[in-house]
Amino acid sequence: MPKKVKAVDGGTNSSFIIPYSSLKYRIFAHYYQYPTIMSNYRQLTQSEIEILENNVCWCEDWQRVMVAEGFKPYNFHRVMFYGDIRLGEFNKQVEVTKGFFKHSGINDATLRNVSVGNDCLIEKVGNYINNYTIGNDCFISNISTLETTDDATFGEGSTISVLNEMGDGNVVIFRELNSQLASFMVKHSQDKVLKQRLIQLIEDELRVERPERGIIGNNVKIINTKDITNTVIKGDCEVNGAARLLECTIMSSRDASVYIGTGVICENSIICDGCSINNSVKMQDCFVGEACQVTNGFTAEASLFFANSFMANGEACAAFCGPFSASHHKSSLLIGGEFSFYNAGSNTNFSNHAYKMGPLHYGTLERGTKTASGSYILMPATIGAFSVCFGKLMHHPDTRNLPFSYLIAYGETMYLSPGRNITTVGLYRDIKKWPKRDKRSKQSKKSIINFDWLSPFTVGEISDGIKILKALREASGDNVSSYNFHEYVINASSLRKGLKYYDIAMRIYMGAVLKRQLKEGTLLPPKEKTGLGPWIDLSGLLLPQSEEERLIDDIKSGVIENIQQVLDRFEDINNHYSDYRWAWSYQLILDYYHLTELDEQACERIREDYVKARRAWIAEIRKDAEKEYAMGDVEQEVLEDFLSKLDHEIDYEN
Repeated sequence: MPKKVKAVDGGTNSSFIIPYSSLKYRIFAHYYQYPTIMSNYRQLTQSEIEILENNVCWCEDWQRVMVAEGFKPYNFHRVMFYGDIRLGEFNKQVEVTKGFFKHSGINDATLRNVSVGNDCLIEKVGNYINNYTIGNDCFISNISTLETTDDATFGEGSTISVLNEMGDGNVVIFRELNSQLASFMVKHSQDKVLKQRLIQLIEDELRVERPERGIIGNNVKIINTKDITNTVIKGDCEVNGAARLLECTIMSSRDASVYIGTGVICENSIICDGCSINNSVKMQDCFVGEACQVTNGFTAEASLFFANSFMANGEACAAFCGPFSASHHKSSLLIGGEFSFYNAGSNTNFSNHAYKMGPLHYGTLERGTKTASGSYILMPATIGAFSVCFGKLMHHPDTRNLPFSYLIAYGETMYLSPGRNITTVGLYRDIKKWPKRDKRSKQSKKSIINFDWLSPFTVGEISDGIKILKALREASGDNVSSYNFHEYVINASSLRKGLKYYDIAMRIYMGAVLKRQLKEGTLLPPKEKTGLGPWIDLSGLLLPQSEEERLIDDIKSGVIENIQQVLDRFEDINNHYSDYRWAWSYQLILDYYHLTELDEQACERIREDYVKARRAWIAEIRKDAEKEYAMGDVEQEVLEDFLSKLDHEIDYEN
């Protein structure tokens, strides 16, 4: 297999070398989308020069203007050429708006060191286009400046400080970044050897990938836009009315196009396939992952947004927004927090500043967490998975081992209802909607997303939560009205319900895993021990902690030689998820049911518990839905439709 591949820039007819890696071979055509390769350029004929000059075109040296063999000069008017110019063929009509076509060509523009592909329409360039390669079938109109300057980075390679607003930088942004790598870098930023090794691997990648000048891909539309400087725009992107794009890379593609709209200011940032950035968004030092939407005046600084996130109206600073993070409201501020599968209510706020050593505090809201309207969380804090936060939460809550909880502030008193969210309509709707709302194309799924709501990660937390609740009850007895957990009050009734809900979830999980194994035709004990021990969530990827530790060792020791191998390792771990889960679940089942092995009798008992637990779960969700209907705002038809879906859940058991 070759170690290098030679690519040709059809706009300049120059070649460049790309070292072999699995990623390059998979996505070269998808990402680069260079113009059709031309075999040769030729110089202009004297008659062509005369036609151009008669059309009020001027050039400082016509000998430096090279054209395609089939070039025709008739559709060039009031154009000034400087430096080295390469021009394709201009034969087609270009649709400038629906039903309105203009002939391709260049009018009212100044070009310096520019390559233009076939059948483009470039007109009304107020200032100039300088140092750019422009692909085929592009429409560029009513812009001010399109330029590449010396030492352009195109937004790649800068280190930003996420979570800790005052930190010295913990994430390097570049086009192949995904939520796993970013989370991994943030989590281990204090490991100086690992951090430096990762930075070196990324720099090695960028040294090869970075183009010498800005590139506009095929089928790009740029209109009514002021300044674009040091920006790579991949194919099938539309930029309409943007104010400024500076040091950016826009990873658009045919099946996942990007839209940059009115008033957008985007600096030193990377925008991935399928994104929409619109309506006066201001963004600096950010990475926007696949199929994200950022709109309606949202402002962001030093923040990351990954797969299918939606941000509108509010603000983010030093925020890590993993897959399916959502903030809709003008008064919401995401600062110093790591989120995923997250929904921010209106006027959500976080305090990362103790007014002593600066805004350096941060926290984690584990997957599936929500904050209600008016919520406030005092950092540092860690909120357990799939929890819901209400009110002004003080005392630096840490509920990582009490997932699916309600955290409620009433005045100075903080209440905790463990496991309460397991049986709500909201959770049920969330876990059903996320897979359906994955809008990424098949070719642009860099971030790994595991949608399992019950997994070794969350069930491991549930198992720890059961131990905590039982220990509280044992320490204080049954005849008390409440229990205290880290400055939070757990009412006695909430503790009892928490144990009940956690047990329901445990039985559902064990029965579901066993059901999958029976479908695969094997109940043999796991062949390997990988998967035993604690599990973690790397912003969408669920994995054993032991696999993360192995990855760290391989990076630091040099076993992993490039950044693509790190990304491939995440993929490999995800591909073995079911094997690792079975190793963990098999031991959980033996421990829970006090077994030495799984036989037919034990399997039948687990199945019966699974059916009972699922029915109890559905019954609780039904009660929650009927309770909301009784409030008077839900239509009968909506309720009946939801309840019919719950009935299908019962059928699923069989």
